[in-house]
Amino acid sequence: MSNATRFLSRLLGLYCAIAGLLMMGRRDATVHIVTALVGDAPLMFTLGVLMILGGLAMVLAHNVWSGGLAARIVTLLGWAVLLKGVLFLVFAAYGAAEFYLGALQYAKMFYFYAGVALLLGLYLTYAGFKTGR
Repeated sequence: MSNATRFLSRLLGLYCAIAGLLMMGRRDATVHIVTALVGDAPLMFTLGVLMILGGLAMVLAHNVWSGGLAARIVTLLGWAVLLKGVLFLVFAAYGAAEFYLGALQYAKMFYFYAGVALLLGLYLTYAGFKTGR
């Protein structure tokens, strides 16, 4: 495992695990916050710009499609963050609420989304720390 993969596995793993746990522990508050977020176009635009920067940084630093499952997941997460940033910019102008709350059924599928984040976080954390250094 490369140093970049190890670092990003640890960073993204710990972030996803903590975020997933906090989401599960505060479902109503999280749904309320996300509902308010997708209705605030200037905030969606700002977050979209920041996500594009973060996604580009991850993709440029770690666009690895071989070398194990953790390396591929880190690469996919980088691309996902980049895509989500672009979608935030697009939806800031066209209404994200319909997409996130309607099409993705955020409130109804909440525990699924939080569970995916938690499991992904636990796996990446394990993969990043099991190799040492």
